[in-house]
Amino acid sequence: MYIKTHLRIVAALLMREMSARFGNKPGGYIWALLDPAAHVMLMTLIFSAIAHAPPLGESFPLFFATGYIGFQFYLATLSQVSGALKANKSLLSYPNVAPIDTVVARYILQMGTTVLIGLIVFSAIGSTLHTPLRPQWEFIIEAALLGSLLALGASLVNTVLFLKYPLYESVFHIVSRPLFLLSGVVFLPEALPNPFREIILLNPIIHVVTLFRRGFYPEYRAASFSPEYLYSWVFCALFAGMILFTFSTRTLRNE
Repeated sequence: MYIKTHLRIVAALLMREMSARFGNKPGGYIWALLDPAAHVMLMTLIFSAIAHAPPLGESFPLFFATGYIGFQFYLATLSQVSGALKANKSLLSYPNVAPIDTVVARYILQMGTTVLIGLIVFSAIGSTLHTPLRPQWEFIIEAALLGSLLALGASLVNTVLFLKYPLYESVFHIVSRPLFLLSGVVFLPEALPNPFREIILLNPIIHVVTLFRRGFYPEYRAASFSPEYLYSWVFCALFAGMILFTFSTRTLRNE
């Protein structure tokens, strides 16, 4: 009974989030698709003007799309889920609505949104290629799950700290801005010389992007990818997030 109640609450919150985020008109959904497509097109125009070929394969759009969409499984999830509790604070006055329900609803919505965007973007790119895409789904799904779960763990921590320490939220956003340039979206870590490669590989998100990209390039061995390192980060982030969130539930309701 308890689980069924929370499943219904999450479903209701999910519908509420969809309406608030995308509205009742198709324009909201179209913009959700155009935003990543515009990023990929812009990167393609810039780098195709200064280089004859992408770092991997022959298609600039495919290379940048694999980097950008792979990165979004982390960044978009983090951005949306971190603000879940603050956006739904008024609903916590209802005793049946638990703080974790707001987090779960936003996580599901963002995962579904990113997956749908990825399917549309890669289908469009695939239709322009001379050779058909042969995605290796095991790598793609693993990267998507690990990236989003890493973001979920960080979001649980952020949800608590954003409410308790408003200054932390500002500092976190500033510190996070360079991640796009440091996560392998526009380059391959294998192309960097040491010690820069070893330093950049300390960033767990670059392992998510590398694994995701491997799913679209059968010839890419991803020698820099470390599953042990990435899984350790995901486990630690989820563990720390769940512990902090669980012990702060009463505080979160009253903040």
